[in-house]
Amino acid sequence: MSGVAVVGTGSWGTMLAVMLSRKGLSVTLWARTEEEAEELRLGRENRRFLPGVLLPPELKITASLAEAVESCHLLFMVVPAQSMRKNIRLVRPHLRPGTVIVSAAKGLEIETALRMSQLLEEELESGFPLCVLSGPNLVREIAAGLPASSVVASPDIEVAAWVQRSIMGPRFRVYAHDDIIGVELGGALKNIIAIGAGAADEFGYGDNAKAAFMTRGLAEIARLGVAAGANPLTFAGLAGIGDLICTCSSRHSRNHYVGEELAKGRSLEDVQASMIMVAEGIYTTKAARKLARKHGVEMPITEEIYQVLFKGKDPRLAVREFFGRAPKRELEGPLEEWLEGVRL
Repeated sequence: MSGVAVVGTGSWGTMLAVMLSRKGLSVTLWARTEEEAEELRLGRENRRFLPGVLLPPELKITASLAEAVESCHLLFMVVPAQSMRKNIRLVRPHLRPGTVIVSAAKGLEIETALRMSQLLEEELESGFPLCVLSGPNLVREIAAGLPASSVVASPDIEVAAWVQRSIMGPRFRVYAHDDIIGVELGGALKNIIAIGAGAADEFGYGDNAKAAFMTRGLAEIARLGVAAGANPLTFAGLAGIGDLICTCSSRHSRNHYVGEELAKGRSLEDVQASMIMVAEGIYTTKAARKLARKHGVEMPITEEIYQVLFKGKDPRLAVREFFGRAPKRELEGPLEEWLEGVRL
Protein backbone atom coordinates (compact mmCIF):
# COMPACT_ATOMS: atom_id res chain seq x y z
CA MET A 1 0.00 0.00 0.00
CA SER A 2 1.51 3.32 -1.06
CA GLY A 3 -0.66 5.52 1.09
CA VAL A 4 -3.74 6.09 3.23
CA ALA A 5 -5.79 9.27 3.26
CA VAL A 6 -8.28 10.37 5.92
CA VAL A 7 -10.87 13.02 5.09
CA GLY A 8 -12.33 14.47 8.29
CA THR A 9 -10.54 16.04 11.26
CA GLY A 10 -13.23 15.32 13.84
CA SER A 11 -12.47 13.06 16.79
CA TRP A 12 -12.92 9.74 14.93
CA GLY A 13 -11.15 10.85 11.75
CA THR A 14 -8.19 12.13 13.74
CA MET A 15 -8.09 8.99 15.87
CA LEU A 16 -8.12 6.72 12.82
CA ALA A 17 -5.29 8.72 11.27
CA VAL A 18 -3.28 8.37 14.49
CA MET A 19 -3.93 4.63 14.77
CA LEU A 20 -3.00 3.93 11.15
CA SER A 21 0.10 6.09 11.38
CA ARG A 22 1.20 4.23 14.51
CA LYS A 23 0.97 1.02 12.50
CA GLY A 24 3.68 2.32 10.22
CA LEU A 25 1.42 3.19 7.29
CA SER A 26 1.97 6.32 5.24
CA VAL A 27 -1.05 8.40 6.30
CA THR A 28 -2.19 11.85 5.24
CA LEU A 29 -4.93 13.69 7.13
CA TRP A 30 -6.81 16.31 5.11
CA ALA A 31 -7.77 19.54 6.87
CA ARG A 32 -10.35 21.83 5.29
CA THR A 33 -8.27 25.01 5.57
CA GLU A 34 -4.57 25.84 5.57
CA GLU A 35 -5.06 27.54 8.95
CA GLU A 36 -6.39 24.32 10.47
CA ALA A 37 -3.66 22.24 8.83
CA GLU A 38 -0.97 24.56 10.17
CA GLU A 39 -2.43 24.46 13.67
CA LEU A 40 -2.43 20.65 13.65
CA ARG A 41 1.07 20.45 12.18
CA LEU A 42 2.61 22.85 14.69
CA GLY A 43 0.72 21.75 17.79
CA ARG A 44 0.74 18.00 16.92
CA GLU A 45 -2.62 17.80 18.66
CA ASN A 46 -6.27 18.26 17.68
CA ARG A 47 -7.15 20.42 20.68
CA ARG A 48 -10.74 20.96 19.59
CA PHE A 49 -11.87 17.40 18.92
CA LEU A 50 -9.19 15.08 20.37
CA PRO A 51 -7.28 16.88 23.12
CA GLY A 52 -4.47 15.03 24.83
CA VAL A 53 -3.64 12.71 21.92
CA LEU A 54 -0.31 13.48 20.25
CA LEU A 55 -0.27 13.28 16.48
CA PRO A 56 2.64 11.05 15.41
CA PRO A 57 5.48 12.94 13.68
CA GLU A 58 5.07 10.63 10.67
CA LEU A 59 1.43 11.67 10.17
CA LYS A 60 1.23 14.10 7.27
CA ILE A 61 -1.33 16.91 7.46
CA THR A 62 -2.34 18.99 4.48
CA ALA A 63 -5.05 21.31 3.23
CA SER A 64 -4.45 20.12 -0.34
CA LEU A 65 -6.85 17.40 -1.45
CA ALA A 66 -4.62 16.57 -4.38
CA GLU A 67 -1.67 15.98 -2.05
CA ALA A 68 -3.78 13.90 0.34
CA VAL A 69 -5.67 11.73 -2.12
CA GLU A 70 -3.82 11.32 -5.42
CA SER A 71 -1.27 8.78 -4.16
CA CYS A 72 -3.50 6.84 -1.76
CA HIS A 73 -4.83 3.33 -2.23
CA LEU A 74 -7.08 3.48 0.83
CA LEU A 75 -9.33 6.44 1.61
CA PHE A 76 -11.37 6.92 4.79
CA MET A 77 -14.33 9.30 4.55
CA VAL A 78 -14.93 10.33 8.18
CA VAL A 79 -17.38 13.20 7.83
CA PRO A 80 -20.98 13.68 9.02
CA ALA A 81 -23.55 11.90 6.88
CA GLN A 82 -25.20 15.15 5.80
CA SER A 83 -21.93 16.48 4.35
CA MET A 84 -20.75 13.21 2.77
CA ARG A 85 -22.07 14.07 -0.70
CA LYS A 86 -20.42 17.49 -0.70
CA ASN A 87 -17.10 16.04 0.44
CA ILE A 88 -16.97 13.14 -2.00
CA ARG A 89 -17.63 15.59 -4.84
CA LEU A 90 -14.54 17.51 -3.73
CA VAL A 91 -12.49 14.33 -3.47
CA ARG A 92 -13.60 12.63 -6.70
CA PRO A 93 -11.39 14.54 -9.20
CA HIS A 94 -8.26 13.49 -7.29
CA LEU A 95 -8.97 9.76 -6.89
CA ARG A 96 -6.86 7.18 -8.66
CA PRO A 97 -8.76 4.19 -10.16
CA GLY A 98 -9.03 1.25 -7.79
CA THR A 99 -8.75 3.27 -4.59
CA VAL A 100 -10.68 1.50 -1.82
CA ILE A 101 -13.05 3.93 -0.13
CA VAL A 102 -14.24 3.35 3.43
CA SER A 103 -17.15 5.26 4.90
CA ALA A 104 -16.97 5.72 8.67
CA ALA A 105 -20.12 7.86 8.89
CA LYS A 106 -23.04 6.43 10.87
CA GLY A 107 -26.06 8.07 9.35
CA LEU A 108 -28.51 8.34 6.46
CA GLU A 109 -28.89 11.29 4.10
CA ILE A 110 -32.06 13.17 5.03
CA GLU A 111 -33.24 14.13 1.54
CA THR A 112 -32.83 10.67 -0.01
CA ALA A 113 -32.73 8.30 3.00
CA LEU A 114 -29.70 6.73 1.31
CA ARG A 115 -27.03 4.81 3.17
CA MET A 116 -23.53 6.23 2.75
CA SER A 117 -22.38 3.44 0.44
CA GLN A 118 -25.40 4.08 -1.79
CA LEU A 119 -24.60 7.79 -1.82
CA LEU A 120 -20.98 7.07 -2.74
CA GLU A 121 -22.09 4.75 -5.53
CA GLU A 122 -24.23 7.55 -6.94
CA GLU A 123 -21.36 10.03 -6.90
CA LEU A 124 -18.54 7.76 -8.09
CA GLU A 125 -17.89 5.84 -11.27
CA SER A 126 -17.40 2.09 -11.07
CA GLY A 127 -13.90 0.97 -10.19
CA PHE A 128 -13.87 2.23 -6.62
CA PRO A 129 -14.44 -0.65 -4.16
CA LEU A 130 -16.58 0.52 -1.23
CA CYS A 131 -16.52 -0.50 2.42
CA VAL A 132 -18.10 0.72 5.64
CA LEU A 133 -16.57 0.76 9.11
CA SER A 134 -18.90 0.49 12.08
CA GLY A 135 -19.09 -0.85 15.61
CA PRO A 136 -18.90 0.15 19.29
CA ASN A 137 -16.05 2.63 18.93
CA LEU A 138 -16.22 5.42 21.50
CA VAL A 139 -13.25 7.59 20.62
CA ARG A 140 -12.42 8.64 24.18
CA GLU A 141 -11.84 5.03 25.18
CA ILE A 142 -9.76 4.21 22.11
CA ALA A 143 -7.71 7.37 22.69
CA ALA A 144 -7.06 6.18 26.25
CA GLY A 145 -5.58 2.96 24.88
CA LEU A 146 -8.51 0.75 25.85
CA PRO A 147 -9.28 -2.27 23.62
CA ALA A 148 -12.12 -2.07 21.09
CA SER A 149 -13.57 -3.99 18.15
CA SER A 150 -15.17 -2.96 14.90
CA VAL A 151 -16.56 -4.38 11.65
CA VAL A 152 -15.55 -3.54 8.10
CA ALA A 153 -18.10 -4.59 5.49
CA SER A 154 -18.11 -4.77 1.71
CA PRO A 155 -20.14 -6.75 -0.83
CA ASP A 156 -16.73 -8.17 -1.81
CA ILE A 157 -15.49 -10.01 1.28
CA GLU A 158 -11.93 -10.02 -0.07
CA VAL A 159 -11.92 -6.22 -0.15
CA ALA A 160 -13.28 -6.17 3.41
CA ALA A 161 -10.57 -8.60 4.49
CA TRP A 162 -7.87 -6.42 2.88
CA VAL A 163 -9.09 -3.35 4.77
CA GLN A 164 -9.37 -5.48 7.93
CA ARG A 165 -5.69 -6.43 7.70
CA SER A 166 -4.72 -2.83 6.98
CA ILE A 167 -6.32 -1.28 10.05
CA MET A 168 -6.34 -4.03 12.69
CA GLY A 169 -4.01 -3.56 15.64
CA PRO A 170 -3.23 -5.14 19.02
CA ARG A 171 -5.95 -3.09 20.77
CA PHE A 172 -8.29 -2.60 17.81
CA ARG A 173 -9.72 -5.91 16.64
CA VAL A 174 -11.56 -5.76 13.32
CA TYR A 175 -13.92 -8.32 11.79
CA ALA A 176 -14.72 -8.61 8.08
CA HIS A 177 -18.33 -8.86 6.84
CA ASP A 178 -20.11 -8.98 3.49
CA ASP A 179 -23.45 -7.50 4.65
CA ILE A 180 -22.83 -3.83 3.95
CA ILE A 181 -26.56 -3.03 4.26
CA GLY A 182 -26.90 -4.50 7.74
CA VAL A 183 -23.65 -3.05 9.04
CA GLU A 184 -24.55 0.44 7.80
CA LEU A 185 -28.13 0.39 9.07
CA GLY A 186 -27.09 -1.01 12.44
CA GLY A 187 -24.58 1.81 12.90
CA ALA A 188 -27.00 4.50 11.78
CA LEU A 189 -30.27 3.44 13.41
CA LYS A 190 -28.90 2.70 16.88
CA ASN A 191 -28.29 6.43 17.27
CA ILE A 192 -32.05 6.98 17.25
CA ILE A 193 -32.52 4.44 20.03
CA ALA A 194 -29.69 6.05 22.00
CA ILE A 195 -31.58 9.35 22.13
CA GLY A 196 -34.50 7.56 23.81
CA ALA A 197 -32.13 5.68 26.14
CA GLY A 198 -30.61 8.97 27.26
CA ALA A 199 -34.05 10.31 28.12
CA ALA A 200 -34.91 7.11 29.99
CA ASP A 201 -31.73 7.41 32.06
CA GLU A 202 -32.46 11.03 32.88
CA PHE A 203 -35.99 10.12 33.97
CA GLY A 204 -34.60 7.33 36.18
CA TYR A 205 -36.84 4.64 34.67
CA GLY A 206 -34.46 1.86 35.72
CA ASP A 207 -32.75 -1.11 34.14
CA ASN A 208 -35.89 -3.12 33.36
CA ALA A 209 -37.36 -0.34 31.25
CA LYS A 210 -34.06 0.39 29.57
CA ALA A 211 -33.46 -3.27 28.70
CA ALA A 212 -36.95 -3.48 27.21
CA PHE A 213 -36.44 -0.25 25.30
CA MET A 214 -33.10 -1.33 23.83
CA THR A 215 -34.40 -4.77 22.89
CA ARG A 216 -37.45 -3.36 21.14
CA GLY A 217 -35.18 -0.81 19.50
CA LEU A 218 -33.05 -3.64 18.12
CA ALA A 219 -36.21 -5.34 16.87
CA GLU A 220 -37.26 -2.35 14.80
CA ILE A 221 -33.72 -1.83 13.51
CA ALA A 222 -33.73 -5.46 12.35
CA ARG A 223 -37.22 -5.14 10.83
CA LEU A 224 -36.17 -2.24 8.66
CA GLY A 225 -32.84 -3.88 7.91
CA VAL A 226 -34.42 -7.09 6.65
CA ALA A 227 -36.92 -5.13 4.55
CA ALA A 228 -33.98 -3.26 2.99
CA GLY A 229 -32.12 -6.48 2.17
CA ALA A 230 -29.88 -7.04 5.21
CA ASN A 231 -29.10 -10.33 6.90
CA PRO A 232 -30.92 -10.23 10.29
CA LEU A 233 -28.01 -12.07 11.95
CA THR A 234 -25.84 -9.00 11.33
CA PHE A 235 -27.83 -7.19 14.01
CA ALA A 236 -26.73 -9.78 16.57
CA GLY A 237 -23.13 -8.70 15.95
CA LEU A 238 -20.86 -5.77 16.71
CA ALA A 239 -22.51 -3.39 14.26
CA GLY A 240 -25.93 -4.23 15.69
CA ILE A 241 -26.37 -5.12 19.33
CA GLY A 242 -22.73 -4.30 20.15
CA ASP A 243 -22.95 -0.70 18.98
CA LEU A 244 -26.47 -0.38 20.39
CA ILE A 245 -25.38 -1.41 23.91
CA CYS A 246 -22.38 0.90 23.79
CA THR A 247 -24.21 3.97 22.51
CA CYS A 248 -27.25 3.54 24.74
CA SER A 249 -25.17 2.97 27.87
CA SER A 250 -22.27 5.39 27.67
CA ARG A 251 -22.21 8.94 28.94
CA HIS A 252 -19.64 9.59 26.20
CA SER A 253 -22.33 9.08 23.54
CA ARG A 254 -23.46 12.27 21.82
CA ASN A 255 -26.88 10.86 21.01
CA HIS A 256 -27.38 9.66 24.60
CA TYR A 257 -26.49 13.20 25.70
CA VAL A 258 -29.15 14.67 23.40
CA GLY A 259 -31.79 12.44 24.99
CA GLU A 260 -30.69 13.37 28.50
CA GLU A 261 -30.83 17.08 27.77
CA LEU A 262 -34.22 16.90 26.05
CA ALA A 263 -35.55 15.08 29.13
CA LYS A 264 -34.39 18.03 31.22
CA GLY A 265 -36.69 20.26 29.21
CA ARG A 266 -34.13 21.90 26.94
CA SER A 267 -35.05 22.60 23.33
CA LEU A 268 -33.38 20.70 20.51
CA GLU A 269 -31.92 23.93 19.14
CA ASP A 270 -30.37 24.75 22.51
CA VAL A 271 -28.90 21.25 22.88
CA GLN A 272 -27.38 21.31 19.40
CA ALA A 273 -25.92 24.77 19.98
CA SER A 274 -24.10 23.45 23.05
CA MET A 275 -22.34 20.66 21.11
CA ILE A 276 -19.18 20.95 19.00
CA MET A 277 -19.74 17.57 17.31
CA VAL A 278 -22.70 16.21 15.38
CA ALA A 279 -25.26 13.87 16.96
CA GLU A 280 -26.14 11.82 13.88
CA GLY A 281 -29.28 10.36 15.42
CA ILE A 282 -31.14 13.67 15.08
CA TYR A 283 -30.86 13.68 11.30
CA THR A 284 -31.09 9.90 10.94
CA THR A 285 -34.48 9.96 12.68
CA LYS A 286 -35.96 11.94 9.78
CA ALA A 287 -34.35 9.76 7.15
CA ALA A 288 -35.22 6.47 8.88
CA ARG A 289 -38.85 7.52 9.21
CA LYS A 290 -38.90 8.15 5.46
CA LEU A 291 -37.18 4.80 4.74
CA ALA A 292 -39.58 2.91 7.01
CA ARG A 293 -42.57 4.34 5.15
CA LYS A 294 -40.99 3.40 1.83
CA HIS A 295 -40.66 -0.23 2.96
CA GLY A 296 -43.94 -0.35 4.89
CA VAL A 297 -42.19 -1.13 8.17
CA GLU A 298 -43.54 -0.11 11.57
CA MET A 299 -40.96 1.68 13.75
CA PRO A 300 -42.78 2.96 16.85
CA ILE A 301 -39.68 4.11 18.74
CA THR A 302 -38.40 6.04 15.75
CA GLU A 303 -41.81 7.65 15.35
CA GLU A 304 -41.91 8.74 19.00
CA ILE A 305 -38.36 10.12 18.83
CA TYR A 306 -39.33 12.00 15.67
CA GLN A 307 -42.32 13.56 17.45
CA VAL A 308 -40.12 14.62 20.38
CA LEU A 309 -37.33 16.04 18.20
CA PHE A 310 -39.34 17.84 15.56
CA LYS A 311 -42.91 18.23 16.81
CA GLY A 312 -42.27 19.32 20.38
CA LYS A 313 -43.80 16.26 22.03
CA ASP A 314 -43.15 15.83 25.75
CA PRO A 315 -40.63 12.95 26.17
CA ARG A 316 -42.58 11.59 29.16
CA LEU A 317 -45.73 11.39 27.08
CA ALA A 318 -43.79 9.62 24.32
CA VAL A 319 -42.63 6.96 26.81
CA ARG A 320 -46.14 6.45 28.18
CA GLU A 321 -47.61 6.07 24.71
CA PHE A 322 -44.91 3.63 23.64
CA PHE A 323 -45.53 1.36 26.64
CA GLY A 324 -49.29 1.78 26.25
CA ARG A 325 -49.42 0.40 22.70
CA ALA A 326 -51.73 -2.48 21.84
CA PRO A 327 -50.44 -6.02 22.57
CA LYS A 328 -48.13 -7.48 19.92
CA ARG A 329 -46.28 -10.69 19.17
CA GLU A 330 -42.57 -10.31 19.79
CA LEU A 331 -41.64 -11.22 16.21
CA GLU A 332 -43.74 -9.62 13.48
CA GLY A 333 -43.41 -8.31 9.96
CA PRO A 334 -40.19 -8.88 7.95
CA LEU A 335 -38.47 -10.73 10.81
CA GLU A 336 -41.32 -13.21 11.13
CA GLU A 337 -41.33 -13.72 7.36
CA TRP A 338 -37.57 -14.35 7.39
CA LEU A 339 -37.91 -16.93 10.15
CA GLU A 340 -40.68 -18.69 8.25
CA GLY A 341 -38.40 -18.89 5.24
CA VAL A 342 -35.63 -20.43 7.36
CA ARG A 343 -38.05 -23.06 8.72
CA LEU A 344 -39.14 -23.95 5.18
